[in-house]
Amino acid sequence: MAPKLVSAMSVVIACLVALAFLFESSHAAGGATYNVVSYGARGDGKTDSTKAFLRAWSAACFSSRSATVYVPRGTFLLKPVVFSGPCRSSRIVFQMGAGTSTTLVAPSNYWELGNTGNWILFIKVTGLSIYGGTVDARGAGYWHCKRYGKSCTAGARSVSLFWCSNVVVSGLRTLNSQTMHMAIDHSNNVHVKNVWIRAPSGSPNTDGIHIEASTGITITASTIMTGDDCISLGSGARNVWIERIACGPGHGISIGSLGGSVNEDGVQNVTVTSSVFTKTQNGVRIKSWARASNGFARNIVYRNLIMKNVDNPIIIDQKYCPGNKGCPRQSSGVKISKVTYKNIRGSSGTQVAMNFYCSPSNPCWGIKLQDIRLTYGKKAATSSCANIGGSKSGVIIPRSCF
Repeated sequence: MAPKLVSAMSVVIACLVALAFLFESSHAAGGATYNVVSYGARGDGKTDSTKAFLRAWSAACFSSRSATVYVPRGTFLLKPVVFSGPCRSSRIVFQMGAGTSTTLVAPSNYWELGNTGNWILFIKVTGLSIYGGTVDARGAGYWHCKRYGKSCTAGARSVSLFWCSNVVVSGLRTLNSQTMHMAIDHSNNVHVKNVWIRAPSGSPNTDGIHIEASTGITITASTIMTGDDCISLGSGARNVWIERIACGPGHGISIGSLGGSVNEDGVQNVTVTSSVFTKTQNGVRIKSWARASNGFARNIVYRNLIMKNVDNPIIIDQKYCPGNKGCPRQSSGVKISKVTYKNIRGSSGTQVAMNFYCSPSNPCWGIKLQDIRLTYGKKAATSSCANIGGSKSGVIIPRSCF
């Protein structure tokens, strides 16, 4: 080939490479894109890419226009990392490849997450979108430590949103968290959809999604299989919509435990609808410690739910006191009111399909049952009540005890 032709082709290739880099780095979706590999990350599953991710995040955060942190195909090792705002950019996309093509993994030695409490933390970010990808916290070593009573770290949540607003999390897979897979705290207007969460049924305290001190939270179209609650709501959770959840194994969808302290915010305006519970310890549960508190749970709606061999399909437990430590012979101060159970059907794994144990000092009131059909094998299911008042309509099986 003639030297001039070779030279010309080299120039063309160089230009194409430069154009591709400029497109990738500056003009995706009308904004700037920052590829973590360009900042030193390596997708070999062994190289610590934490600093590279932080450099890419910093560049995106300080962008004058919408920005994307792009994580390409590969397995990226991350130690505890904090993606912090406020950001100059009004919209930041954290984009990972779909499914297992892009995976973020924690160090194999669980001690490296230490007592940070969070592995991947987004804090004080507005206009955040997290798309795709898999995060694997490799929690088995930590669970083993907790199970056998050794000196362990406090454990870390996998993905946390603290003081964030206007957030979308879509298509994320999270595996084997040391503790909670996703935590939403002091945040507003968050939509979590199409997520897939998995940990073994025997893994301790591996809640799927925990919500606390947050308003306007929507969780839809997701599959959650864990060793603890599929979704849990703590004090200060308000205006929460949960729909089309496949829950199980796990402990169900729980409000609480509430009443952990005397001065505690309440939970209100929560809807759980069109969801399926399979072989879970509980279906829909409200639980509070049996001790003094000014907390509350009110305006709660559970509707259009299917229970498949669930041990406690419907349960209010206001004598929650694991190990009888810190609350024996006390009565819950948490006030539970205006809770509706509508169109709930399926099978119970125990004979008591509806179990309402409310506080003797603060009885539950305004509880409504409508069109309930829960069975227990070839035997008749039953219900149990204490300190509760309410109404019923439609067909109620088992028979209401109030």
